Order: sequence, then structure tokens, then C-alpha cells
Amino acid sequence: MIQQKEIRLPEFRRGFHLITDLISRELPDLPEKGLLHILIKHTSAGLTINENADPSVRTDFESFINKLVPENHPVYTHTYEGADDMPAHLKSSILGAEITVPITHGRLNMGTWQGIYLGEYRDYGGSRKLVLTIYS
Repeated sequence: MIQQKEIRLPEFRRGFHLITDLISRELPDLPEKGLLHILIKHTSAGLTINENADPSVRTDFESFINKLVPENHPVYTHTYEGADDMPAHLKSSILGAEITVPITHGRLNMGTWQGIYLGEYRDYGGSRKLVLTIYS
């Protein structure tokens, strides 16, 4: 059986934001076993799973990804939407636009210190849409 739901996240400032609870609140009752696939429907934001306890992880993610993919690099030609636009597309491709989480005993089966992150790479990205697909 497959269930699917599209949700809209609130607008987030640029950076990395834990969204595990926002997603969990939108999920129906989960099956005993299965998979949750999450796709972000945008090319300038991304999803990843990482450590959810220490807030400095989010700061370090943002600092590192900005150093890895800087704004105003001279090789960029796609610049008409602002200095953050092409870097946002590259960051989205590097970290990815989708994740899959196992479902076990009716719950998301992630490690104790794991959480789902939204990487917002634009200064003014706006509200973001996620497609949640449950396979059981």
C-alpha cells in the first residue's frame, strides 16, 4: 500500500533547520514496517539526516557549505536571481532533494541522535513543499 501527502513548511531563514517534528506531526498512523520517502519540490533547498542534539552542528553545516560553494564565484553564469541563487542550486544537488527513512513498529527508525534537516540555501526562499510517501 502507498500513501502520499504534500505538506507546506513554514518559511525559514537561510541555514539548516531541524524539521523532524514538523514532518512527524503531518504523518498519518504509520504501518508496522515500511519506508517514508521525502522529496522537497525545490531546486534551491535540500534535505539531509544528521545529528540533532547540538545546535552547533547547524552552524557548522552552514559555514562549511558556504565555504564549499561560495557566492559571487566568477564561473557562475546563472546570476540574474541574485548572488545566492546559483550557489543554492549547487548546494541542493550536493546534499540532495530527497531522503528515505525506514519505518519500524509504526515509528520512524532513525538513530537516537539523528534528525531530518531542511537546508535553506536562499536568503528569501519562502515556504517549501515536501511530498511524503509512505510505502508499506
